[in-house]
Amino acid sequence: MNNIIIGTAGHVDHGKTTLIKALTGRDTDTLEEEKKRGISINLGFTYFDLPSKKRAGIVDVPGHEKFIKNMLAGASGIDIVLLVIACDEGVMPQTIEHLDILHFLNVNKGIIVLTKCNSVDIEFKELVKEDIREKLKGSFLEKSEIIEVDSISGYGIKNLINTIDNISNEIEEKHEGFPARLNIDRVFSLKGFGTIVTGTLLEGVINIDDDLEVYPKGLKVKIRGIQVHGKNVECVYAGQRAAINISNLKVDDIKRGDVLAYSNSLKESNMLDVKITLVSHTDKVLKHWDRIKLYQGTREVLCRVVLLDKEILKSGESAYVQLRLEEGIVAKQGDRFVIRTYSPMETIGGGIVLDTCVKKHKKFDPIVIESLKIKEKRNPKDIISEYLRLHKNKYITMKELKSYTGFYESDIEDIIMELVKKDEVILFNNYYLHKNKYENLKQEILNLLEDFHKKNRLKKGISKEELRSKIDSNLKNKDIDLLISKISNESLIKLTNNLVSLSSFKVTFNSKQKEIKLNIKDKLKNSGLSSIMTIDDICNKNNYYKEVLESMIGEEIELLDDKYVLDTNDYLKAKKTLISYIENNKSITLGEYKKLINSSRKNCLIILEHFDRKQITKRIEDRRVLY
Repeated sequence: MNNIIIGTAGHVDHGKTTLIKALTGRDTDTLEEEKKRGISINLGFTYFDLPSKKRAGIVDVPGHEKFIKNMLAGASGIDIVLLVIACDEGVMPQTIEHLDILHFLNVNKGIIVLTKCNSVDIEFKELVKEDIREKLKGSFLEKSEIIEVDSISGYGIKNLINTIDNISNEIEEKHEGFPARLNIDRVFSLKGFGTIVTGTLLEGVINIDDDLEVYPKGLKVKIRGIQVHGKNVECVYAGQRAAINISNLKVDDIKRGDVLAYSNSLKESNMLDVKITLVSHTDKVLKHWDRIKLYQGTREVLCRVVLLDKEILKSGESAYVQLRLEEGIVAKQGDRFVIRTYSPMETIGGGIVLDTCVKKHKKFDPIVIESLKIKEKRNPKDIISEYLRLHKNKYITMKELKSYTGFYESDIEDIIMELVKKDEVILFNNYYLHKNKYENLKQEILNLLEDFHKKNRLKKGISKEELRSKIDSNLKNKDIDLLISKISNESLIKLTNNLVSLSSFKVTFNSKQKEIKLNIKDKLKNSGLSSIMTIDDICNKNNYYKEVLESMIGEEIELLDDKYVLDTNDYLKAKKTLISYIENNKSITLGEYKKLINSSRKNCLIILEHFDRKQITKRIEDRRVLY
């Protein structure tokens, strides 16, 4: 990696800020109160270049227990930690607490830096080193090198820089292919520029002129400018710290803990499914509905604990937990977090986010626990498949999958296509359907058609629009068309003249209905084209007649509009005569057509307007041409 982020950690007044000044030549204590009190209160940031030409950004975090939340904000995005321990004091309470925090935030590369080495004799120094080794047993720094330095004289600083450079080669590449996400740790304004936010870009790339959102409020912003290590740049990459000048928002609109990211890539959550582990050196336990503080990214929020697979969570143990948040946050599966007791405030554990789009769970539900085990493994295919399974009664969109998983769209599409090939997922225009959702929809349509046929034995089927409204009015016409087509391909239903029916359904007439049918045909044949009949003329308000007539439409009767009908043979004759005349004469008038079929002006107008609607003809002023 060409860019790495180094963070300091350790007890108050153990020399973190002075060490950074020795490494970089810059002072990160910028507040007047910090200089006056001699301790870091807020986060400090600077950088320096390693011998390998890599650029190392440094986050100087506070060591004092009162400012631990600022330390947590700074620890987000760290690649290598310098655990600073003063040689004249050794391991102290905040040393252990910082080490716990780093472990829970998945920081696993670090160096133990023994400061103020010129202030003690060799024998005392060796005792301190032995004590460090003992107290760091079992931690990710257990086998880490201890580098002796004196930041005032410069002793050991070159050795420390070379050691940092060597470890930097072990840092994994960041996810530049994922949608951009930056946890905001500072917000301020500069005259002539406006609002500026800072943070470490966890994933993706941000460019000048990008349109992004500030979550959880979903506020739209445009990127006006970017600075990395004090220099103006066109873009910032995952793993870099940046100051980003944004438009459209004031400083008061944003706060530490907000997230800058691409639109539709994140979703606000008020509940999180997580796995929590408590530190082994605490006497605290977690019980149902305990109130704790959650630190995720640069955000701090109060929440309640709902244990899912244990009655009580004891020190050193892990459990699946649902956190009920007192205010919404944005997080992604796989995000790390730290928890502290509400009062008195003490770091007691941390863990990993397993799901952000959740509903309330009951304790000891085996289905929920099995689902959380799948999510804990973080296999992209399993995560998407599980999401579709758990939301099997929904129409899932790409927007939802991107927001839920944080995966890149192309990666989601690859996984979806693999699931389609296995018939686990159905592509449905702009939706993805779990196979169970499709099967449920199919069965609902089959049941509806069966019921319709029982009640309407002479109707050939239900209209597509009526079917859509009864199944799901939110479906678009193209959606119901695709659904009908897919079920038709299974030979379960058929579509005839926009009427949907079961494949096995056939209209059958009893003797009385057959008699009525013959009567209707005789009436229409007798009237012909010279005197077009209405449905009311034929049926005379007799429902038996109307039911039989409706069953004949499309085969023996043609519907011209909502009132007038023609015998099918007369209809075809009228159509053929019209088309033939226009083909020979290029166009036709109403009067010319009237003479051709020997009918009234009113009847001819009804027929011609019907053919216009069917796009057989097109009217241009007083003439008609073929469409």
